[in-house]
Amino acid sequence: MTIRKLGQMLLAFALTLMLAACAGSAKQESTGEYIDDTVLTSRVKSALLNDPNVSGLSINVETFKGTVQLSGFVKTVAERNLAVKLSRAVPGVRQVKNDILIR
Repeated sequence: MTIRKLGQMLLAFALTLMLAACAGSAKQESTGEYIDDTVLTSRVKSALLNDPNVSGLSINVETFKGTVQLSGFVKTVAERNLAVKLSRAVPGVRQVKNDILIR
């Protein structure tokens, strides 16, 4: 009798753990959000590549729920500031996180 109750408790505990693993986290996004972020990333990257004053190939662009993160290396502070300005000008960008380093 005791072994049976222990087995039931272990089974219930295991099921609880499995259900908890299925729960969403703050890092997950829907398919629509993922597509929107991909479009934003492409538009920001395009804006950086089309400006002759920014070395767009040296800047990485990632987007999550409308927040654009810029990283990589540029030569001057002015170039870094221009990259942020160009990114903010893209429609749909909610926020820009600037992690660009000056080399």
